[in-house]
Amino acid sequence: MTTSAARALHPGIPHDALVFANQPLVAGYVLESTARFGDDKWDLSPVLHQRHQHVLSIDFTTLPIQFRAVTKELFFALLTNDHPQNLEPVRPVTIRGHFSKVKDFLVWADQRGLTTLPAVTAEDLEDYSERLTGLRSTRHDRTAKLGAVRLLWHYRTKLFAPTLPLDPITVWADPTSAAARKISSRARENRTHRIPEQVLAPLLTWALRWTEEFADDVLRAQEEYLQLRDSSLAGRGSGHTGHRDRLDKVLDHYRTTRRPLPRRTHAGGRSRLGVNVHFLARKAQVHPSTMVGELCWPLIEEALDELGLDDATYLHTPIRTELDGRPWVGAIGYNTIEMHVRLLQTAAYIVIAFLSGMRDSEVKHMKRGCVNVWRDEDGRAVRHRVTSQAFKGEDTPLGVEATWIVNATVARAVDVLERMHSDAHNMLFTLPAVSRGYKRSGEISTSRPAPTVKNPTVTNRDLAEFLQWVNQYCADHGRDDRIPDVNGQEWRLQTRQFRRTLAWFIARQPGGTIAGAIQYRHHSVQMFEGYAGTSSSGFRHEVEAEQAIARGEKLGDLILSPAAGHLTGPAAAEAESRLSAFENDVQFLGKVIADEKRLERHMRRHDPHIYPGEFVTCVYNPDRALCRRGDADGPSLPDCQPLQCRNVALTAENADAFLAWLQRMDHALANGVLLAPYVRDRMEQRRTELADFLEANDIPATTTPEANR
Repeated sequence: MTTSAARALHPGIPHDALVFANQPLVAGYVLESTARFGDDKWDLSPVLHQRHQHVLSIDFTTLPIQFRAVTKELFFALLTNDHPQNLEPVRPVTIRGHFSKVKDFLVWADQRGLTTLPAVTAEDLEDYSERLTGLRSTRHDRTAKLGAVRLLWHYRTKLFAPTLPLDPITVWADPTSAAARKISSRARENRTHRIPEQVLAPLLTWALRWTEEFADDVLRAQEEYLQLRDSSLAGRGSGHTGHRDRLDKVLDHYRTTRRPLPRRTHAGGRSRLGVNVHFLARKAQVHPSTMVGELCWPLIEEALDELGLDDATYLHTPIRTELDGRPWVGAIGYNTIEMHVRLLQTAAYIVIAFLSGMRDSEVKHMKRGCVNVWRDEDGRAVRHRVTSQAFKGEDTPLGVEATWIVNATVARAVDVLERMHSDAHNMLFTLPAVSRGYKRSGEISTSRPAPTVKNPTVTNRDLAEFLQWVNQYCADHGRDDRIPDVNGQEWRLQTRQFRRTLAWFIARQPGGTIAGAIQYRHHSVQMFEGYAGTSSSGFRHEVEAEQAIARGEKLGDLILSPAAGHLTGPAAAEAESRLSAFENDVQFLGKVIADEKRLERHMRRHDPHIYPGEFVTCVYNPDRALCRRGDADGPSLPDCQPLQCRNVALTAENADAFLAWLQRMDHALANGVLLAPYVRDRMEQRRTELADFLEANDIPATTTPEANR
């Protein structure tokens, strides 16, 4: 667009006005080199501070020409934070999303024959709304598209070009009324699918194998590969006898280790009889042209007759890790090292994302040296702390530094990533040095730094590759720990599922362990001590939502249980009353609510504040609680004092747990000679207190747990 044309179309905004004048820029950009109002395409890279995001731009040439002027003014106002009263600034990524939705409306208007926005009628707006309904998109998407179109009306006082003649809200069903409130309520719910248990267990097991067992082999192979790839091929001329000596040493190594010669597995390059002479040249540090000369080629032919030809070209790094009593892989190929390093990086992502509770953006902004270890006076590690950038819910697009408490497993995964990259690459989720796009991604321009961190789409693709590799490996080696299908289909892993799944496990607190090491209850305590437990991360809310669902399911089981009405304990009567009211409010109608989101809503509205536990069912009343006196947020079951608290009710399962505990004490006292006198006295006292408590609640202390059912 010429300068005169730009001024004619936009008389109120200079064509050279800087679009990002009021936006903080990514380090490395110069404001004068960024987008200007007169440009037909605005590159948003200078204001995308999350380094894992896609490269985004706003291309006005994709719009019908008659609507470009008004649209450009609208998005200039959005990006320069020139907003009407009562409208809050939005982030560039959201603005780019608005552009796609406004474009959808304008393209539809052009196809309808409209030439200006003032020509849009109420009938046009109604038809557009019906069109969206017919597309079978979600209600949330429809509302978002209608809301984006309404920006053309909201910003009418900021635009020089004519815009919509009426507020679309007068035509459409008001998205700020009941329908929108319903959508807003749904938007607050976490609708991300969690990873099923049958998928998660082998997935995390294999990820841990990679980060804790296979990693050393892969990283040593990477080092060999980089040395070969980056070594200068000395003596590029031909005919030098030193080349023959170098090659002879390489071939002697093949003879000593009884390795076949490397096979060329792809077209191109110098080869004879299928031998990968380029690889041999790199090992000998000579130019490939020398290898096929009269001095060197006879040596290769002689070795080929003696050793034969391998099925591919393999690195010489020895494989030290065994699986099932043999090396987990025979050798790592020169052409497969990129895949192996990528799988290792993906495994580290799985371990970190799941066991830390960090969002994808937070994982992707981890840097070298991000792990700090707290040690006790004896030098033993007691806590591992990870520092990164948090963006969601923060007041600045730059993000803020935040800290997560993790365990040693996560720290080891971070160490693997640090060893994977050279010191020059600070970000841990950049492309590894063996990647084809490594050099391109590492180039930094003062006017436009290239993105260096994997975006979620790439990571999702890596996760799919990891799952497929595991299953293919299991098939090739006859293993039975493959990652199973779900409903007949391969589970589609996504970055956002890990945090959601961790919240579910912490809320449900399974009694076992996963991957033989990580106890969720212990892990949840660690995480709640750090950033993941603060309101800014939102993780505590997600865990509490999962806990509410789990509690609702248990209360439903209590209501529908044939043993209902047989609660005992000081708070039994109050428990029965609350359960009866909960049943009437929720209307179980003889079955437990199967829809988790519906159950979560019922728990928010009709929570009876009954908390089933292993030993007690707490009928929480903060004024009587001994664990959290006066705290209305609910009980702390680990701090429960069941023999004294008046909030205690007992189910049959609770009684069984107490009886099993009593039997364990009886067994220990029967072997009293092994107990110190003080310990024995305290145990006898505790046993008497427990027996009296059970008798007071009509649970005979002599009854076995099975008989009590």
